[in-house]
Amino acid sequence: MALEAKQDNCLAYLIPNCLEAYVQQLENSRLKLTQLEQELQRARQQGIFISSSVDQSHSMSGNGALAFDMEYARWLEEHNRQISELRAGVSAHASDTDLRSVVDKIMSHYDEIFRLKGNAAKADVFHVLSGMWKTPAERCFLWLGGFRPSEVLKLLSTQLEPLTEQQLSGISNLQQSSQQAEDALSQGMEALQQSLAETLAGSLSSSGSTGNVANYMGQMAMAMGKLGTLENFLRQVLTLFSKCIFVT
Repeated sequence: MALEAKQDNCLAYLIPNCLEAYVQQLENSRLKLTQLEQELQRARQQGIFISSSVDQSHSMSGNGALAFDMEYARWLEEHNRQISELRAGVSAHASDTDLRSVVDKIMSHYDEIFRLKGNAAKADVFHVLSGMWKTPAERCFLWLGGFRPSEVLKLLSTQLEPLTEQQLSGISNLQQSSQQAEDALSQGMEALQQSLAETLAGSLSSSGSTGNVANYMGQMAMAMGKLGTLENFLRQVLTLFSKCIFVT
């Protein structure tokens, strides 16, 4: 009986203390949850637009990349058909008028690929820049989503011989101006990549503290803005491509 009395006394002492500790633990958890909800609410208020934009962009990027790959495959098939038509015309000694008609169609078809790339850049600029829709051999010579116009002009000048002095001079001048534009775009792209990396690195270093949620969202907004600049760079590259094609 004495042992049972001692056990009862111990239980009478332990149970209230355990309950008190448990209640205190629940209260602490409730306070932490309330604090977290407040921080999330502030983050939503400051970053809801960014979050929705990122989600929408992520959804569009996958669909946009797939759509571009399919459109490019169709474009390439038509391009090869037109080139075959031009070669057949040259072999058959077609008239200059007929050949000019085929060439005009090819040039117009190049307008289409520039339009497709521009639209794809809005959905997934990295997909266009990576050149994953190109063959492995083509990717070895890739520069910002395409080939360097100056290199294409260099090859072109050797394939169009004989050329007049005026024609050679024109191609040389165009090649030089293209090289200058390529250098400027390459330097700008390098600076943009460094700036984007620094922005993302800053956001990662501050994301570990729950008190810096708003700061993190602000830095992500800056990163999204730099992605817009990246898209603008790609559009400048496409403009350079089209200029070289249509001038020559």
